[in-house]
Amino acid sequence: MTNTSSADMLNFDDGNKPALPGALNVLTILTFIGCALGFGGSIWNYVRAEKAYKDIQEAQSKMEDAPAWAKKLMGPEMLEMARKSLENKLPMLVLGLLGTGLCLYGAMEMRKLKKQGFPLWVAGEFLPIIGGVIFLGTGMFSGFAIFSLVFPLIFLALYAMQRKHLIH
Repeated sequence: MTNTSSADMLNFDDGNKPALPGALNVLTILTFIGCALGFGGSIWNYVRAEKAYKDIQEAQSKMEDAPAWAKKLMGPEMLEMARKSLENKLPMLVLGLLGTGLCLYGAMEMRKLKKQGFPLWVAGEFLPIIGGVIFLGTGMFSGFAIFSLVFPLIFLALYAMQRKHLIH
């Protein structure tokens, strides 16, 4: 009589499947966290678009005594961006949710070591950025908002280095 544990009996793996590399595991977990934030952020921006516009309008009237750097951050360009965000809140919501969904699905596919996950993830990562440029203009990258490109570019490089592990 052989001594088999319940874990061995429930293991349906035939032993031929390669293990998920550690770096790809970490990247996909971070992507899942980013997707949760992306879903929440897209909905939050949609719900709060009108209030954000009104808050920036109100802040414009109080900028006379503000330091120069604050005036630059809250100038007329910021008000125009808030107005465009309000006017285009539905397309921005759709693009945000679609992009986040593609990122999520792409990461899940890469966890299964499927090559198709990488282009899906790339499309999902950059779709909201391209949509933002279309609907809001390049002003969306002014000031601190330029950092919105830093993480996608870093993740693009890191995922590109892990493509060698994707086999299907």
